[in-house]
Amino acid sequence: MPIYVNKNNSFEQTDMVSRECPHCGAHAQLLPLSTPSFDALVKARPRHVGIVFTCAACSEPRFVRAAVRAFEPERVELSPNLMEVERARERFQYGYLPPEIERLLREAFDCYTAGCYTAFALLSRHAVEAALQTLDAAGRRRWQELLRDVLRIAEIDADMTRAIEAALFGDPKTLPAIDADEAAVLIEAVKDLFYQAYVRTAKLQAAMKMRRFFAGEHARNVTPIEHARRDRPATS
Repeated sequence: MPIYVNKNNSFEQTDMVSRECPHCGAHAQLLPLSTPSFDALVKARPRHVGIVFTCAACSEPRFVRAAVRAFEPERVELSPNLMEVERARERFQYGYLPPEIERLLREAFDCYTAGCYTAFALLSRHAVEAALQTLDAAGRRRWQELLRDVLRIAEIDADMTRAIEAALFGDPKTLPAIDADEAAVLIEAVKDLFYQAYVRTAKLQAAMKMRRFFAGEHARNVTPIEHARRDRPATS
């Protein structure tokens, strides 16, 4: 449903908007805090307007842009498709990563959030290269195969697959050029690569270590049947 700024400067919003908050992480409603003036809109007749909302969960301000659809005698109609100026930051379990790789990956994801897709792809490549430096000679091949598996599971077409592979494993002298659609695929692929290489590996190793520890404790505390019978006092 469209949004209206009425002649009396009231803000008419039929459907409440809910988004993930970049500040608190909650998926909460956006409550209008500062809306444009009807007279100012009619005088300037802009193509887009800025609106300040507040997050219903944490009360932090949220800045959005909306396209102006129509100027009417009693109201100005705005598009309901609100474009957020400040996007939510990408989340990852960074605590499992080595410090240098964590730094590169954080910066890469910040570039994605800012819409700097070439910088995002380049830093993602650097993070992958830093990770491969810690592996054996077959590490690159394993990561490339893992990437192909991820893209195959996600049913990514051949052209997109080649673009993603080139972005992460292409010629280091060539800048990876990707668009918004390719970046959306790349970030999920990068997250999965590092999750499997570091987070999943560490969690699996810890779980197995714990299982083996308790298995050993159980074995030491169980008295074999033969010993139990031999040590049992005789009865008359």
